[in-house]
Amino acid sequence: MGSKEVNDVDWRGKHVTVAGLGVSGVPAARALHERGALVTVVNDGDDERSRAQAAELEALGVTVRLGDGDTLPESTELVVTAPGWKPGKPLFGAAAEAGVPVWGDVELAWRLRGPDAAPWLAVTGTNGKTTTVRMLASILEAAGLRTAAVGNIGVSLLDAVLGDETYDVLAVELSSYQLHWAPSLRAHSGAVLNLAPDHLDWHGSMAGYAADKGRIYEGNSVACVYNAQDGATEDLVREADVEEGCRAIGFTLGTPGPSQLGVVDGILVDRAFVANRQKQAQELAEVGDVNPPAPHNIANALAAAALARAFGVEPAAVRDGLRAFRPDAHRIEHVADVSGVSYVDDSKATNTHAAEASLAAYEPIVWIAGGLAKGATFDELVSGAAKRLRGVVLMGADRALIREALARHAPEVPVVDLDRTDTGAMSAAVREAARLARHGDTVLLAPACASMDMFVNYNKRGEAFADAVRQLADESA
Repeated sequence: MGSKEVNDVDWRGKHVTVAGLGVSGVPAARALHERGALVTVVNDGDDERSRAQAAELEALGVTVRLGDGDTLPESTELVVTAPGWKPGKPLFGAAAEAGVPVWGDVELAWRLRGPDAAPWLAVTGTNGKTTTVRMLASILEAAGLRTAAVGNIGVSLLDAVLGDETYDVLAVELSSYQLHWAPSLRAHSGAVLNLAPDHLDWHGSMAGYAADKGRIYEGNSVACVYNAQDGATEDLVREADVEEGCRAIGFTLGTPGPSQLGVVDGILVDRAFVANRQKQAQELAEVGDVNPPAPHNIANALAAAALARAFGVEPAAVRDGLRAFRPDAHRIEHVADVSGVSYVDDSKATNTHAAEASLAAYEPIVWIAGGLAKGATFDELVSGAAKRLRGVVLMGADRALIREALARHAPEVPVVDLDRTDTGAMSAAVREAARLARHGDTVLLAPACASMDMFVNYNKRGEAFADAVRQLADESA
């Protein structure tokens, strides 16, 4: 749906229910209220934070109902939902029965953007989204373009499209939740980095999860970027309804074919956006320009480069942007070397797919793993990494699942099973890992599990690991 049609919507007097407070709900309620809509916010929680947000909105004249997110307010003509609310909630069943449409915050941002709004370069995937979007923004900035990394990355899309700052292009991270509730989104170009089972309790099935990821390709005008080494992403391109002339652009860690980006002799090259892609390749950057140059991070860089090239960015800006990029904390982050052993924090590896990529980047490894499995199984992960493992230290609620997979597929690898959840558990894990490690090894925190059994979030888990490593370094000095 084009922006002219969107801006013809008259919000004055329109009864809109915003489902959920938080990062997306508050700006959505505010934006709709400012346009004259009659806004009611419903929220499951009734905690201190929710009450503070409710007071802020009620001061503007917005109605807020705390502690009841299931009942559809009377006269509702549209529901705007926070992305995490599951499709099976009674609120959405009532909306469907009443013929009331449901939008997410991304859909609302898309509909409210101005007629001269910046195009979106959009990224999704099971893993690597945030890194790729931030790499893309760095490349776009190196090209002299006004841009921002927005969306699921923590910067509200509504704030980006309705704020005073003007952009040439936006680098947009989109989760499967957000895409589910964004039926009319039409990006300039989109990328699906990879697909692995995740959030299946929310989507209902792997097919449902993949279909929501694939929405990012709908209506693309220039490029649908897919992972040539992940056939499921290419299948989504085939199924997408795109504008005439839009191209399928692959990325691979191997030698690229025509209409692909890849790696040749340590060089990132482009055989997609060149004059003669049958015979020519354009050098973009060296593998060493990617920080860190782990295989899955090189794949992220290639995807970011593909989207930037689709937008017309010159090769030099790709190189300069990748060189300038610094990864976020707790993503394959080198903490320290202690007694000849390297300690790496990849606390962000909260599922098996992410941990697999992390384990593939190092050897030999003493692996610290465990936490909340979220229904995951670990046989494939362990069997693939077995030859790289010097030892394993397990912690967290579902560590037994990993221990059992290790017994099946890596019985010769020594395992330390830490049956403790106190604040000193991570320090104990690091010390056990140091005991198992030899000179030249890597101690890798790549839990393959969520953190909430022991830590507030993966950031706190990574900080605990880094603190323990630094303490070990001080004692070894």
